[in-house]
Amino acid sequence: MKTRAITGFFFIIVMVGAMLLGDAVFLGFFSFLSAWCLYEFYGIVSSEDRRPSKALGILTTVVLFSTTALYSLGIFEAKYILLCIPFLLAIYIQALYQKRDFPFNDIGFTILGILYVGFPFYCFTRLGYIGGSFNHFLPLGFMILLWTSDTGAYLAGRSLGKHKLFERISPKKTWEGFIGGIVLAVLVSLCLAHYFETIPQWQWIIVAMIIAVFGTLGDLVESMLKRSLNVKDSGHILPGHGGLLDRFDGLLIAGPLVYLFLFLVN
Repeated sequence: MKTRAITGFFFIIVMVGAMLLGDAVFLGFFSFLSAWCLYEFYGIVSSEDRRPSKALGILTTVVLFSTTALYSLGIFEAKYILLCIPFLLAIYIQALYQKRDFPFNDIGFTILGILYVGFPFYCFTRLGYIGGSFNHFLPLGFMILLWTSDTGAYLAGRSLGKHKLFERISPKKTWEGFIGGIVLAVLVSLCLAHYFETIPQWQWIIVAMIIAVFGTLGDLVESMLKRSLNVKDSGHILPGHGGLLDRFDGLLIAGPLVYLFLFLVN
């Protein structure tokens, strides 16, 4: 527990710093995080029957992030974001030369990694540009609400939890914890609305509810993935926590939905 707390403390400092130090650092840091999480995903799904192309999958995601970052920084035009398409199509072409018995297993899991990991991180970084120019309040608020939801769920589940939420996938999660996470996230969103005035209060409340509900479902989806592969952790880069993918599982489902909501209403 001590190792877990120390690791979490310093990791949060690094993440918050990356969001406060400007868009170049923000985009670079989360591009690295997305690539590493994708690397972990490919690592845990790889087997004799499944050999996703780690290089092309990660390269496609990095090209998407890089071209979008250069566009956001005013260096590239938006059309250059489409440069990721040839790398995506190369995943299919590469399989022709590998002489595998089930090539579409490899292709499918390579593309699944991009959609499951790379795309949600991409949506998360776009939160910083909802207003047009870069603003760290939305991505920072997102992470605060995600951490708050996890904390509320843990505290409520520990003290009140009796009814299992999804025992087949995660035996420790309860409905009481799930509701506690939503309540605490909504309460914190009211504070964020007071200090982070990028969006109105009602939007912060809805964002909090999306994060609390779908962040939990994202956690369950990753648990389902690991359980189906008989894997405990996605990696070992964070002492006491496992892999980076384990730390961002809630973002993978909640991130795209929050971005979609804010994009449509703003």
